[in-house]
Amino acid sequence: MTDANGRSRRRFLRAVGAAGVAGLAGCSAEPTGDEATSEPPAGTDDDQTTTAATTTGEPTESMADTLVVATYPPFVNAPSTSPGAWLKREFESEFDATLVYQTPDSELNYYIERAVQGVDFEADVYVGLDTGQLIDVDGQRGEGQFTDPLFAEAGEIDGIDTIRDGLQFDPQGRAVPFDTGYISMVWNATMDDGEFVAPETFEELTEPEFEGDLIAQNPTTSTTGEAFMLHTIDAFGADGYLDYWERLQDNGVTVLGSWSDSYSAYLSEEAPMIVSYSTDQVFASAEGQDLDKHQIRFLNDQGYANPEGMARFADSDAPRLAEAFMEFMLRPEIQAGIAQRNVAFPAIADAPLPDDYAQYAKEPPESVTFTYDELEANLGTWTDEWARRFAGG
Repeated sequence: MTDANGRSRRRFLRAVGAAGVAGLAGCSAEPTGDEATSEPPAGTDDDQTTTAATTTGEPTESMADTLVVATYPPFVNAPSTSPGAWLKREFESEFDATLVYQTPDSELNYYIERAVQGVDFEADVYVGLDTGQLIDVDGQRGEGQFTDPLFAEAGEIDGIDTIRDGLQFDPQGRAVPFDTGYISMVWNATMDDGEFVAPETFEELTEPEFEGDLIAQNPTTSTTGEAFMLHTIDAFGADGYLDYWERLQDNGVTVLGSWSDSYSAYLSEEAPMIVSYSTDQVFASAEGQDLDKHQIRFLNDQGYANPEGMARFADSDAPRLAEAFMEFMLRPEIQAGIAQRNVAFPAIADAPLPDDYAQYAKEPPESVTFTYDELEANLGTWTDEWARRFAGG
């Protein structure tokens, strides 16, 4: 369920400056340095780009012992922090291989489109999959656009049994989770002359005392908005979530199209609450911001989980190296490094995070998420219903 608007969190950080948005959290941005460049669109001749730091784009066949890792641009070159360059150094220091990143602007869609067109590509692993993207992949196959699988089953790779309960999201065993984030309320305790206190439940959120106090995002255009909608469906059921949103609307909720737009409004103190990420305080503390303006609230003591996964492309030219990389990604020390640089939570329980990370990265008492099968069967209907009622779609 990670999409362009969800990934705009770090694009927004770059636009306005880290100090101005110290509260943003999660794992998104666009390339800003030498570690990766965007993949040219299919049909062009510019498939090889060399930068000062590494080679990106499609490698030639003469490149021996090369692992091509496809991912979204923020994973490599966020303007704040990202794990890509660090992972490359760590992997190459141990393995007799070169790690090359591909970071197409259209992310996984680039590879889906090439599969549909029957055009070969040279990538071995995709890092950054979510449930919605897998549904897109399988939907294209189901429509007869392409027949061969895009991803291979992971199998029993080392470390897969250490992944925390509830994070596995691919019933076909292709995607292996490597981190997760949680959608929560972020609230400003300095508003209302320091008297504001966020509600503790979904029901309290609709009470008159919180009228006009919440900024949310459109679930048809934003990852955070979609996750919040799904959380309300979990809380009130498919037959009750629209009525709940009606009550939110009656109570003056502001719904904006993207996370960046809504966070800008929140920073301007247009409202004391926003739907955002429970790692919000990580950036705030790093920038010396007032943490009272970046408080976390898990409604109903729950947070909606958005795990990210990795999967080996079925046509990989280096399947053993790809498998080794996936095992490498699940090592405790690598999990800790990814979590800190991606501002997320590890997929395994025993990653050695520093004590202060747990102080600022808040994990909910209970995580909530829908399964692949539930989303495949219902997500389109749920979002369409929401749009017809509240967005005139």
